[in-house]
Amino acid sequence: MSTWLKNSLAASGLVFLLGACAVGPDFTRPPAPAGARYLPRGDLPGDVTAIGQTQHFDLLQSPDADWWHLFGSAELDQWVGTAIAGNPSVQSAQASLRESQDNLRAGQGIFFPQLGVGADATRERPSPSMLGQHGIGSIFNLFTLSATVSYALDLFGGERRTVEGLHAEVEMQRYTMEGTYLTLTGNVVNAAIARQAYADEIDVMHGLVSLQTQQLGLLDTRIRSGAEVYGDLLALRSARASNLAQLASLELKRDQADHLLHALLGQSAGESQLPALRFEALHLPASLPVSLPSDLVHQRPDILAAEAQLHEASAEIGVATAAMFPSITLGGDGGSAANAAGALGKGQNQYWSAGADINLPVFQGGTHWYNRKAAIDAYQKSLQDYRGTVLAAFEQVADVLKALQHDAEALQADDEAARDAAQALALIQANYAAGLVNYVDVLVADVQYRQSKLAYVRSLAQRYQDTVALYVALGGGWWKAPHAEAMPPSAHVTQASRAQP
Repeated sequence: MSTWLKNSLAASGLVFLLGACAVGPDFTRPPAPAGARYLPRGDLPGDVTAIGQTQHFDLLQSPDADWWHLFGSAELDQWVGTAIAGNPSVQSAQASLRESQDNLRAGQGIFFPQLGVGADATRERPSPSMLGQHGIGSIFNLFTLSATVSYALDLFGGERRTVEGLHAEVEMQRYTMEGTYLTLTGNVVNAAIARQAYADEIDVMHGLVSLQTQQLGLLDTRIRSGAEVYGDLLALRSARASNLAQLASLELKRDQADHLLHALLGQSAGESQLPALRFEALHLPASLPVSLPSDLVHQRPDILAAEAQLHEASAEIGVATAAMFPSITLGGDGGSAANAAGALGKGQNQYWSAGADINLPVFQGGTHWYNRKAAIDAYQKSLQDYRGTVLAAFEQVADVLKALQHDAEALQADDEAARDAAQALALIQANYAAGLVNYVDVLVADVQYRQSKLAYVRSLAQRYQDTVALYVALGGGWWKAPHAEAMPPSAHVTQASRAQP
C-alpha cells in the first residue's frame, strides 16, 4: 500500500472518529430519590372518614388523566372540556411548543450541505485607471449563473450539542404545556367548588341576618317594657352589622369566583350564566391515588420541565467547550459567466473552486474560557432549581395528604356540631310551643344552628378542594391522556427499586 493511500486512510479515520465525538458532558437525568418519603413512616392513615364518606389512600397508584370525572358531575365535565378547548393559556402553551419544534427542525438543517444558486445580469463600464491603463473603458454585458455549496464538519460536536439543547427546549415546552393543562383543569374544578360554597354560605348568612333582624324587633319591645337592658340591643345590632359586612364579602367572593370560572372557560362573565353546582350532586372520590416519590419525579410536569432545563444547560456546556476547538467548513462554488446570455454554459465560460476554511481560536482574552465557565455555573443553577422543584413537590403532596386527614376530622366535628345545634333548636321550639320559653330563646338557638351550618359548608368545600389538590399535586395523570406522546420514564421502574411514601 502506498504512503499516500496510508496517509489518506489515516486522515479519513481521524475525521470519522472526531465526527463521532462531542465535547462536553453527556446528560444523565438525576436519579430518583432513594428512600424518600412524603411523611414519616406510619404518619399516613389508610382511611379517612367523615359524614359517612370514607376516602382510602391507594399506594402505588397514579391519577387518571380525566380525574375530574370521578366527581360525577356533568357540569364539571363540560366546563373542563370547554376550558381545554378555549382557554388562551392552553393555546399559548401549544403555540410555544410548536415554536420550539420549528426551532429544532431549523437547527437540524446544519447537518446537511448548504446549497445556494444565483443569477446575475449587469451592464457596466470599468475604469481603465483601476487597472493601471489609459483610455476609455468599453461597455459590456456580463451574465452569470452560479451555485455554492458548503458543509460544516462538526468535528467536536458543537452543532450536535446545540441541537441537543433544542431537543431539550422542545421537551421543556411540552412539559410546560402539560403543566398548563393540569393547572387549568384543577383551577376550573376548584373555582366551581368555591363558587358553590360561597353561594351556600350566602344562603345561610341571609337566614342568619333575617333572624337577627327579628331579634332586634323583639328585643326593642322588651327594652321598652323594661325586661331587657339597652346594652343587649347594642350588642345584637353590632353582631348583625358584622354579619352584614361578612355577607357583602361573601357575595363579592362568589362573584369573583364566577368571573374566574368564566375566564378559565375562555369567556367573559357577560357571555353566559353558568348553572349552580350542588354539593348534593357531587361524588367524593373514595379511592385516592398516592404515587411513590420515586415515581412522582417522573410524573409531575413541573419537575420534568426543570429536568429538561437541566438537560439544556448541560448541552450548553458542550456548545461552549466546542467553541474552544478548531472548526472546519468545506465549500465550493461554480458556474458560468459570459458576455451574452446565450453563451452561458459553454465550456470556456465555466468556472469552479473548492476549498476548506479552518478557524482556530488562539487568543480571545479568556472569552471562550469564561463562556464555558458561565455555562457550567448555569448548569449548577439549573441543578439546584431542579432539586428545589422536587422538594417543593414533595412538600405539596405532604401538605395535601395531611390536609385530607384533618379535613375529615374537621368536617366530622362540624357535622356533629350542626346536628347538635339542630337538636337543640328542635327542643327550644318544642318548649316554646309548650309555653316554657319565649321566642327570643328560639331565635338565639336558630342563630347558633345557622352558625354551625356555616362552618359545615366551609369544611365540606375544603374537603372537596383538597381532594382536587391531591390530583394536581400528583401530576394529574397527563401521560395517560390521548394527546400524550409517551409514557413517563417511571413506567419502566421496577417495584423492587421503589421507595415507600
